[in-house]
Parts: sequence; C-alpha cells; structure tokens
Amino acid sequence: MFICRRILQLGTLCALLAGCTTTAPTATAPASPSAAASSSPAPIRIGPSAPTPGSGLADDGPAALGANGALRPEVRSFVESLAAERQLPLAPMVAALEGSRYNATVARLIAPSPPGKKIWRSWLTYRSRFVEPKRIGWGVDFYNENRDLLNQAAQRFGVPAPIIASIIGVETLYGRNMGNFRVLDALTTLAFDYPDPAKPERATMFRGQLADFLTLAMQDKLDLETRGSYAGAIGMPQFMPTSVMHYAVDGDDNGHIDLSNNTRDAIMSVGSFLSQHGWQRGLPVFAPVILPVDPAPLVDGGLEPKQSWNSLTAAGARLRPGASADGWTSQPLGVVDLVEEARGTAQYRVGTPNFFALTKYNRSYFYATSVADLADEIEARVGR
Repeated sequence: MFICRRILQLGTLCALLAGCTTTAPTATAPASPSAAASSSPAPIRIGPSAPTPGSGLADDGPAALGANGALRPEVRSFVESLAAERQLPLAPMVAALEGSRYNATVARLIAPSPPGKKIWRSWLTYRSRFVEPKRIGWGVDFYNENRDLLNQAAQRFGVPAPIIASIIGVETLYGRNMGNFRVLDALTTLAFDYPDPAKPERATMFRGQLADFLTLAMQDKLDLETRGSYAGAIGMPQFMPTSVMHYAVDGDDNGHIDLSNNTRDAIMSVGSFLSQHGWQRGLPVFAPVILPVDPAPLVDGGLEPKQSWNSLTAAGARLRPGASADGWTSQPLGVVDLVEEARGTAQYRVGTPNFFALTKYNRSYFYATSVADLADEIEARVGR
C-alpha cells in the first residue's frame, strides 16, 4: 500500500507513488507510500501521458467535467481508449466519471511538502509508531482470532502467519483504519489534477490505477462506491486497483474478492502478493550476521540484494554465535541501513530475499523492518 508522502514517517499510505520513480530509492529515503500495490506487471498505456490540470476546481465539484458540462477532452480520450483497449462498455464508465467528484483533501494530502521544509529521517521514530503496545496487542488478538486462516495462508504461500498479520496491522490496524475516501473520486482527482505538475509521470500512474479500478468495476469485481485511502488503496491490506487485479485472491472461492470485509480474502491476498514478489519459504527476513565495525560501504541502497555471504565475510562479517547458517548463506543478501539522519548514525542489518520481498509491498527499508519487527513481537506472544 507507494508511497514520497507527507506522512511517510507516520504510517503507510496505500499508494504506489514509489512505483513511478525513475531511479531506485535509497536505503535512507523515507518510506514511500505503501504498497500493496507497488508493482504492476506491465505499464498501462491509456490516454495522454501528461496531466492537464483543470482550472478553478472546487472541493466536491465535478472532477472530470469541463465548463460545458461534458467530460474534459483528456478524460474523454482516456475513457474511450480504455473501452477500446479492454473491450469494456463505454457508457457506464462515462457515467461513472461524470459522477466523480474532485476531492481537495486528496490533493492536499498527496501534495509535496513546502520547499525548504526538512524532514529528518528517523528509524527509531518510525519504528515506535508501528512496533508499539497497542498494535502488538491488537496483533495478538487478530492472530488468535484468525489463527487457522493465517496458518492456511502460510502453508499455501510459504509466508509465515505473523508476517501476514503484521502487514495488515501496519497497513490498517487490522482493518480498523481502511480509509473513507471514495476511491473513484480519489483516483480521478489524482489522475487528472495531480497537485504537482512537475511530476506528470505520477498522474500517468494514477490514470493506470483508475483504468484498473474501472475495469474491475465493469467486471463486477469491485463496487464503484468502494471506499479506501486518499491514494486509492483498498481494504485491510491496502491494495491499489492494479494489485487487486493481479494479486488478490478469492480466499473462500465464492466468486468475489472483498478485501474490506472478508478477512480470508485479505489474508490470502497478502500471502499471494509476497509469494509473487520473491518470498522464499523457510528463509528468515534477516540473516544472523555480525557486520564489520563500519558497514556503511556495504550499503548500496537498492531494493534488490546484491551481496553474497562470501563477499560479506571477505569484508569482515561473521556468523552470530550460536546462529544457524542453513539456507540463507547461498542466497543473495543486502546490507540495510536504518538511519537517524539528525544524529548522523544508523543501525545495520543483513536482509535476505524475504526482506526485499517486503520492500515490494512498500519501497522502504523502514517499512519492511517494521513489519518484520512487529511480526517478531506478535509471534513471541502467541507461540506457534
């Protein structure tokens, strides 16, 4: 759920802004909007590539209509292309867009911070907002209430039950805070009036998300009135529409995917997403490694592991006393830095491919580490 965002250090938005960046984020960058939808299997080519912001839009006014009461030209081009490319009915999609409303709150929340305002990145501050007593306690409750479902997902996808529970906890407080923005309004606002004209690629990305949302609605897989985050993310796991389309699972085989009200669908969909983004059954998230005194040169800041155990040992790393070297030593590894920017310090860990699978949910070292740490806290209290 990419999300980078205004509340980056406060929580996980459920958007996919990081998915449109043209360069790989660095390890010390703040968390991008979340996820669950951070990956689209293929680019969507619908409509013009650059946004054409409307003028004088008022909150709750029409989002897609021009002064003449008809769809703005770029909106009309978008929806006609969508109908033709995906063989979808044009009239109901036109009607949906005609009824969409501009949401000034969405635009304000997604807008970049004012120039000159420095946001100090702090791993300890970020972690304290997710790995804290209330979220841990609710996580234990969620785990115990859904133990069988979580274990079924773990068996099916190879993703441990505490990790799945933790992601739902980090994203939406176990379904308590899924967002109350009409997704159609949020996506139309961001697709055609993105508040930063200097970043047309993000408006293009949201047009792709709007295309997938309308496609799912026309296929009766999502309701046009679906509510979600201000970036358009949906349900307990905060999947963007593209992720709903490609990774969501009908957990109870009832012919419908409901990530907001059906816990089975939500749990299975998180497992599906991570499994399809490189999660490996049986690997830890972090390798039990003691790094050399100054690990900073080993950090490349990317979202793919590029080190090997041999290269790390050559640099002075060693196995933690009493730890097992089974499995992970043959895998690619990456050194993760968790920075305290104001202090000029950092904590360091060694991520396995499973750590980097978590960064596909949200392109942030902070996020992935918080998910892993919260999962550890939950597991310690529920037993297995």
